[in-house]
Amino acid sequence: MNKIRNIKLLLLVALLSVVPAVIAACGSDDEPLVVYSGRSSSLIQPLLEQFNEDTGINIQVRYGSSSGIASTLLEEGDKSPADVVFLQDPGALGALSQEGVLTELDDDILDRVDSKFRAANKQWIGTSGRARTVIYNTDAIDPEADLPDSILDFTDPKWKGRIGWAPPNGSFQAFVTALRVQIGDDATKEWLEGILANDVIAFPNNVTTVSAAARGEIDVGFVNHYYLEQFLEEEGEGYGARNHFIGNGDPGALVLAAGVGILETSKNRKNSERFIEYLLEAGAQAYFSEETKEYPLAAGVQPSGNLPSLASLDPPSVDLNNLEDLRGTVALLQEVGALP
Repeated sequence: MNKIRNIKLLLLVALLSVVPAVIAACGSDDEPLVVYSGRSSSLIQPLLEQFNEDTGINIQVRYGSSSGIASTLLEEGDKSPADVVFLQDPGALGALSQEGVLTELDDDILDRVDSKFRAANKQWIGTSGRARTVIYNTDAIDPEADLPDSILDFTDPKWKGRIGWAPPNGSFQAFVTALRVQIGDDATKEWLEGILANDVIAFPNNVTTVSAAARGEIDVGFVNHYYLEQFLEEEGEGYGARNHFIGNGDPGALVLAAGVGILETSKNRKNSERFIEYLLEAGAQAYFSEETKEYPLAAGVQPSGNLPSLASLDPPSVDLNNLEDLRGTVALLQEVGALP
């Protein structure tokens, strides 16, 4: 796994929708392990190639957005060739679980991760943590003086024309789902409408949102923490944006988990389990820490750089198992005009 640590990721753009019939192969076995991934190739392809090299297990992966992958699996039903689904947020995993697509994982796998980051019904497990943050432009914003105590306060008209968000992003949709759980559908709709009334600028993904903040096109944006960390590594400390961790149990301090599950219809259970075990071992957890800049959730690996500890983030008390109503969230975003 030492090779993984030397791989330099080029995070150019996050894939936003399923790419039909595009399969990236890391082997040529007649019966490869088939992974449907809502995590982009720029983030995890090196890790999947290392899995193939370390284990000899041939692997094929189909990339798309987490919501798109979930929709594809539901459409394919019991004819899906997929063995494993690897998604960027618990909402899409919960939606698949609710539809009976996933099967239970063994306890010896589940016990490797804190119960907060795995399914109560044992059907998915978190592989890495992703904190929601407010990205801000360092020239325009003094975080101590200018930023509100709650993400809910960005509906204030003083933020008009200054905010960016990415409604197609799976983690943003999981955040909105969590907001619905915490404050209810009516209040969530009111917040979304308030942000839209402030002439929020829509971006296709977190990468472009962070870039826009650094260039001063927006003053603040709603993103996951690790995109900035990757830009800082690439561009240096002079990069014009930083993360603000809200904390205080606020909805804007949500900590999500990218996670993995095995399909009920998989005919490759043994290698599917080996793949999940691999993702939870020290080498892969170090990869998530050092290369993708996420929070490792297993094997006692620490987060990289100057990230605050996972324990210090003070997220809201939201059960990630309750974020399965992805369809309801998408419908709400469409209703208010945040999504087409």
